[in-house]
Amino acid sequence: MGRHSSTPADELAVDWRSDRVGSARRGENPMVMAKVPSGYVVFGDTQHLPGYCVLLSDVDDADHLTDLTGAQRTQFLEDMALLGDAVFAVCGGRDPAFRRLNYEILGNSLHHLHAHVHARYAWEPAEFRKGPVWRYAYEDRFAEQHDPLSSPEAEELDELRTAITTEIHRLLKAR
Repeated sequence: MGRHSSTPADELAVDWRSDRVGSARRGENPMVMAKVPSGYVVFGDTQHLPGYCVLLSDVDDADHLTDLTGAQRTQFLEDMALLGDAVFAVCGGRDPAFRRLNYEILGNSLHHLHAHVHARYAWEPAEFRKGPVWRYAYEDRFAEQHDPLSSPEAEELDELRTAITTEIHRLLKAR
């Protein structure tokens, strides 16, 4: 298990995954990397594509960008860009096969405003490189080997998480 949690992953699944924002606010979400002005940056539940992170809005009842005021919307998008800058810097510096980032705001499953930032790599199978990550089979994306809390690569994933977190804090200070 990764160093960011002392609770077994199967016990955490009952709590924080059912209320991601509330658990982040209470300090109970083990995936939280940083608090940013618009919400919380979390390490993705799966690291199928290493560096996957999510920005969770901290605005109650916000389901769409249009639910935010203009200032809140600008802040959310600036924070999403900052997260992307951090993932880009770290993943680009660690893996020469890093190609680009994909940004997505969907809301089809979790009805609370959040933004996905996916690192994309040249080592991905050709049939998946040009489309959204959701084209990968669910079983492949969420295989145990990609779980940052319980996979055999948890320590390596912790290093990636720490590097991205450090870069987020550096960028926040530079604002």
